[in-house]
Amino acid sequence: MRKIKIGIELILKYITANIFALFLYDRKFLTSKHFRSKYFGILAPGWGWICSDAFARLFFGINKGVPFPVSPRSTVAGYANIEFHVDDLNNFQGMGCYFQAFGTGKIKIGKGSLIAPNVGLITTNHNPRNPEFHIDSKDIIIGEKCWIGMNSVILPGVKLGENTTVGAGSVVTKSFEEGQCIIAGNPAKLIKKLY
Repeated sequence: MRKIKIGIELILKYITANIFALFLYDRKFLTSKHFRSKYFGILAPGWGWICSDAFARLFFGINKGVPFPVSPRSTVAGYANIEFHVDDLNNFQGMGCYFQAFGTGKIKIGKGSLIAPNVGLITTNHNPRNPEFHIDSKDIIIGEKCWIGMNSVILPGVKLGENTTVGAGSVVTKSFEEGQCIIAGNPAKLIKKLY
Protein backbone atom coordinates (compact mmCIF):
# COMPACT_ATOMS: atom_id res chain seq x y z
CA MET A 1 0.00 0.00 0.00
CA ARG A 2 2.83 2.41 0.90
CA LYS A 3 4.54 1.77 -2.48
CA ILE A 4 1.31 2.57 -4.30
CA LYS A 5 0.96 5.83 -2.37
CA ILE A 6 4.57 6.84 -3.16
CA GLY A 7 4.02 5.93 -6.83
CA ILE A 8 0.90 8.09 -7.02
CA GLU A 9 2.72 11.00 -5.35
CA LEU A 10 5.58 10.74 -7.86
CA ILE A 11 3.17 10.68 -10.81
CA LEU A 12 1.26 13.69 -9.47
CA LYS A 13 4.52 15.60 -8.91
CA TYR A 14 5.61 14.74 -12.47
CA ILE A 15 2.31 15.93 -13.97
CA THR A 16 2.25 19.12 -11.87
CA ALA A 17 5.87 19.92 -12.73
CA ASN A 18 5.20 19.45 -16.45
CA ILE A 19 2.30 21.90 -16.25
CA PHE A 20 4.48 24.49 -14.48
CA ALA A 21 7.26 23.84 -17.00
CA LEU A 22 5.01 24.88 -19.88
CA PHE A 23 4.64 28.41 -18.48
CA LEU A 24 7.74 29.15 -16.40
CA TYR A 25 10.84 27.67 -18.05
CA ASP A 26 12.80 27.57 -21.26
CA ARG A 27 12.42 23.98 -22.49
CA LYS A 28 16.15 23.66 -23.29
CA PHE A 29 16.90 23.53 -19.56
CA LEU A 30 14.51 20.61 -19.15
CA THR A 31 16.55 18.40 -21.49
CA SER A 32 19.31 17.91 -18.91
CA LYS A 33 20.18 14.61 -17.27
CA HIS A 34 18.24 15.75 -14.19
CA PHE A 35 14.96 15.21 -16.05
CA ARG A 36 15.74 11.74 -17.41
CA SER A 37 15.39 8.43 -15.62
CA LYS A 38 13.49 5.17 -15.77
CA TYR A 39 9.74 5.21 -16.29
CA PHE A 40 9.64 8.21 -18.68
CA GLY A 41 11.64 10.41 -16.30
CA ILE A 42 9.08 10.27 -13.49
CA LEU A 43 11.79 9.45 -10.93
CA ALA A 44 14.17 12.23 -12.05
CA PRO A 45 15.00 14.87 -9.40
CA GLY A 46 14.41 17.83 -11.73
CA TRP A 47 10.62 17.53 -11.45
CA GLY A 48 10.83 18.03 -7.69
CA TRP A 49 13.04 21.08 -8.25
CA ILE A 50 10.36 22.54 -10.52
CA CYS A 51 7.59 21.96 -7.98
CA SER A 52 9.41 23.74 -5.13
CA ASP A 53 10.68 26.54 -7.40
CA ALA A 54 7.34 27.18 -9.09
CA PHE A 55 5.53 27.41 -5.75
CA ALA A 56 8.07 29.99 -4.48
CA ARG A 57 7.83 32.02 -7.70
CA LEU A 58 4.06 32.06 -7.90
CA PHE A 59 3.32 32.77 -4.25
CA PHE A 60 6.38 34.71 -3.07
CA GLY A 61 7.96 36.11 -6.27
CA ILE A 62 11.32 34.43 -5.55
CA ASN A 63 13.61 34.25 -8.63
CA LYS A 64 10.75 35.39 -10.82
CA GLY A 65 11.50 35.34 -14.55
CA VAL A 66 14.55 33.05 -14.37
CA PRO A 67 14.12 30.59 -17.28
CA PHE A 68 15.44 27.58 -15.33
CA PRO A 69 14.53 26.01 -11.95
CA VAL A 70 16.30 27.56 -8.95
CA SER A 71 16.04 26.56 -5.31
CA PRO A 72 13.87 29.07 -3.44
CA ARG A 73 16.72 29.20 -0.90
CA SER A 74 19.13 30.65 -3.48
CA THR A 75 19.10 33.90 -5.47
CA VAL A 76 19.80 34.46 -9.14
CA ALA A 77 20.15 38.11 -10.21
CA GLY A 78 20.89 38.96 -13.83
CA TYR A 79 20.09 35.50 -15.17
CA ALA A 80 20.57 36.61 -18.80
CA ASN A 81 24.29 37.05 -18.04
CA ILE A 82 24.78 33.55 -16.62
CA GLU A 83 26.09 30.78 -18.87
CA PHE A 84 26.29 27.09 -17.94
CA HIS A 85 25.77 23.63 -19.42
CA VAL A 86 22.22 22.33 -18.94
CA ASP A 87 23.52 19.21 -17.20
CA ASP A 88 24.91 21.46 -14.44
CA LEU A 89 21.50 22.76 -13.41
CA ASN A 90 22.11 21.13 -10.02
CA ASN A 91 24.36 24.11 -9.11
CA PHE A 92 21.24 26.23 -8.72
CA GLN A 93 19.50 23.83 -6.32
CA GLY A 94 21.63 24.40 -3.21
CA MET A 95 20.98 26.48 -0.13
CA GLY A 96 21.99 30.11 0.22
CA CYS A 97 23.86 30.58 -3.06
CA TYR A 98 23.94 34.05 -4.62
CA PHE A 99 24.56 34.42 -8.36
CA GLN A 100 24.83 38.14 -9.08
CA ALA A 101 25.47 39.08 -12.72
CA PHE A 102 24.51 42.76 -12.86
CA GLY A 103 25.30 45.18 -15.67
CA THR A 104 27.53 43.74 -18.36
CA GLY A 105 29.25 41.28 -16.03
CA LYS A 106 28.79 37.64 -16.97
CA ILE A 107 29.11 34.48 -14.91
CA LYS A 108 30.39 31.57 -17.00
CA ILE A 109 30.43 28.18 -15.30
CA GLY A 110 32.37 25.44 -17.07
CA LYS A 111 30.85 22.03 -17.66
CA GLY A 112 31.14 19.62 -14.76
CA SER A 113 31.90 22.29 -12.16
CA LEU A 114 30.20 22.01 -8.77
CA ILE A 115 29.12 24.80 -6.44
CA ALA A 116 28.51 24.07 -2.75
CA PRO A 117 25.89 25.79 -0.53
CA ASN A 118 26.25 29.44 0.55
CA VAL A 119 28.57 30.41 -2.30
CA GLY A 120 28.47 33.92 -3.72
CA LEU A 121 29.50 34.77 -7.28
CA ILE A 122 29.49 38.54 -7.57
CA THR A 123 30.23 40.49 -10.79
CA THR A 124 30.06 43.98 -9.26
CA ASN A 125 30.47 45.68 -5.89
CA HIS A 126 29.02 48.82 -4.37
CA ASN A 127 30.88 52.04 -5.00
CA PRO A 128 32.91 52.76 -1.83
CA ARG A 129 32.30 56.51 -2.27
CA ASN A 130 28.55 56.06 -2.57
CA PRO A 131 27.15 52.60 -1.76
CA GLU A 132 23.86 53.44 -3.47
CA PHE A 133 25.66 52.83 -6.77
CA HIS A 134 27.68 49.94 -8.19
CA ILE A 135 31.12 50.11 -9.78
CA ASP A 136 31.70 48.64 -13.24
CA SER A 137 31.00 44.94 -13.44
CA LYS A 138 33.55 42.32 -14.49
CA ASP A 139 33.08 38.76 -15.72
CA ILE A 140 33.58 35.71 -13.53
CA ILE A 141 34.79 32.67 -15.45
CA ILE A 142 34.95 29.26 -13.83
CA GLY A 143 36.66 26.57 -15.88
CA GLU A 144 35.48 23.00 -16.37
CA LYS A 145 35.47 20.53 -13.47
CA CYS A 146 36.04 23.09 -10.73
CA TRP A 147 34.82 22.69 -7.16
CA ILE A 148 33.76 25.81 -5.23
CA GLY A 149 33.64 24.93 -1.53
CA MET A 150 30.95 25.96 0.94
CA ASN A 151 30.73 29.61 2.09
CA SER A 152 33.17 30.83 -0.56
CA VAL A 153 32.90 34.15 -2.40
CA ILE A 154 34.15 34.71 -5.95
CA LEU A 155 34.65 38.44 -6.61
CA PRO A 156 34.41 40.44 -9.88
CA GLY A 157 36.94 39.67 -12.61
CA VAL A 158 38.08 36.31 -11.23
CA LYS A 159 38.98 33.58 -13.71
CA LEU A 160 39.56 30.04 -12.48
CA GLY A 161 41.20 27.53 -14.80
CA GLU A 162 40.06 23.96 -15.29
CA ASN A 163 40.04 21.67 -12.25
CA THR A 164 40.47 24.38 -9.62
CA THR A 165 39.30 23.55 -6.09
CA VAL A 166 38.33 26.49 -3.89
CA GLY A 167 38.54 25.64 -0.18
CA ALA A 168 35.51 26.25 2.03
CA GLY A 169 35.15 29.80 3.32
CA SER A 170 37.56 31.31 0.80
CA VAL A 171 37.34 34.80 -0.65
CA VAL A 172 38.75 34.71 -4.18
CA THR A 173 39.95 38.19 -5.12
CA LYS A 174 42.29 37.32 -8.01
CA SER A 175 42.45 34.88 -10.90
CA PHE A 176 44.08 31.44 -10.98
CA GLU A 177 43.85 30.87 -14.73
CA GLU A 178 46.30 27.96 -14.94
CA GLY A 179 43.91 25.77 -12.99
CA GLN A 180 44.83 22.27 -11.82
CA CYS A 181 45.21 23.58 -8.27
CA ILE A 182 43.74 23.99 -4.81
CA ILE A 183 43.28 27.52 -3.49
CA ALA A 184 42.00 28.64 -0.10
CA GLY A 185 41.95 31.49 2.39
CA ASN A 186 40.95 35.13 2.63
CA PRO A 187 42.22 36.30 0.25
CA ALA A 188 42.60 32.95 -1.51
CA LYS A 189 46.16 31.78 -2.16
CA LEU A 190 47.62 28.80 -3.97
CA ILE A 191 47.76 25.82 -1.60
CA LYS A 192 48.76 23.03 -3.98
CA LYS A 193 49.28 22.39 -7.68
CA LEU A 194 47.67 19.22 -8.98
CA TYR A 195 50.04 18.48 -11.86
